[in-house]
Amino acid sequence: MYLIQLLLPLRGAGGGTIDAGAFATTREELVNVFKGVTAYARTPAQGVWISPQGEKQQDDVIMVEVLADEFEPAWWRDFGQTLAKRFDQEEIHIRALAAQVP
Repeated sequence: MYLIQLLLPLRGAGGGTIDAGAFATTREELVNVFKGVTAYARTPAQGVWISPQGEKQQDDVIMVEVLADEFEPAWWRDFGQTLAKRFDQEEIHIRALAAQVP
């Protein structure tokens, strides 16, 4: 089993606020595929990194998680590209962790 985490930004690349519909659509897609989703949306996390140009960048993000029996990299790569367009980003951070559920 895998715990798959996505970091979704609250603002697009141009600084504009992401429409709530983007989050609702993403939530519904994940529920339809994985039969459940958890979004940590009450307090956004702050991500900070150095861009390829050497500039410090920052995003406010929410974490979304699903549990999956298998991890299918090709599916997640395609879904990540869809999300990048939806959330006005170059890419969306997605990670998969091995998980055990008692």
